[in-house]
Amino acid sequence: MAGTSRSDMTQRYKFTIEYNGSGYAGWQRQEEDLPTIQGEIEKAIHKFSAQDVQLQAAGRTDAGVHARAQVAHGDFEDFTKPMEPFEIAKAINAYLRPQPISIIGAEPVDDDFHARFAAKNKLYTYRILNRPAFPALEQGLVWHLKKPLDAKAMHDAGQVLLGHHDFSSFRDSQCQAKNAMRTLDRLDVRSADYDQCGGQEILIEAEGQSFLHHMVRNVVGTLAQVGEGKWTKDDVKNVLEAKDRTKAGPTAPADGLCLSRIDYPKEA
Repeated sequence: MAGTSRSDMTQRYKFTIEYNGSGYAGWQRQEEDLPTIQGEIEKAIHKFSAQDVQLQAAGRTDAGVHARAQVAHGDFEDFTKPMEPFEIAKAINAYLRPQPISIIGAEPVDDDFHARFAAKNKLYTYRILNRPAFPALEQGLVWHLKKPLDAKAMHDAGQVLLGHHDFSSFRDSQCQAKNAMRTLDRLDVRSADYDQCGGQEILIEAEGQSFLHHMVRNVVGTLAQVGEGKWTKDDVKNVLEAKDRTKAGPTAPADGLCLSRIDYPKEA
């Protein structure tokens, strides 16, 4: 994607970022000296370029949440010598190591590109490890539930949430969104063999243009109640219609949540 400079001295870059959010206080830089994804990347940028670049992300993932393809943009002054986008990504990564944060893509974009406001669709995935034994290899990357879950019942119940609704029942009390109206375009639940001893992985995929604070995790916590046989599809419908957070299921842990894809118009 060819980009045009914001001036003769600056260029906006779009970055695609992968990270393991365990041990970080989320994406957004904090006033307290807490480790954040944004803060660590901006430190790495400064170390290689001596520039104070403030990144703007497509979404502010919470503490412990992961990303396969977070998108952020930042404005850079001209470098002392010309650098290709892959060289910029390589230089930032050199200063990020050994942290579990990696710039996997970089490209110049027009100055009107905005990682958040230009995004047309987001895909979040949530992974549940469903077996008695705790995870040894993927601790911190899945929600471990011992009781068998009915993935088909979870999927069927989730379909009542599709469309444009008031998602107040699935909104965190600290959510700063102006209203709770959101459109959920897809919500799929499926299971697959995780190991050779009967363990199952339950994968939940949620797609939409935007989500409320903790919305996906609260939906997952509610569907888990269905999977365990405690609630039915009608119960989930009643929860949605109640517009009351206290009526929904628990908030699923951050461990299993990942921002997996963000879609932009082809010209963005």
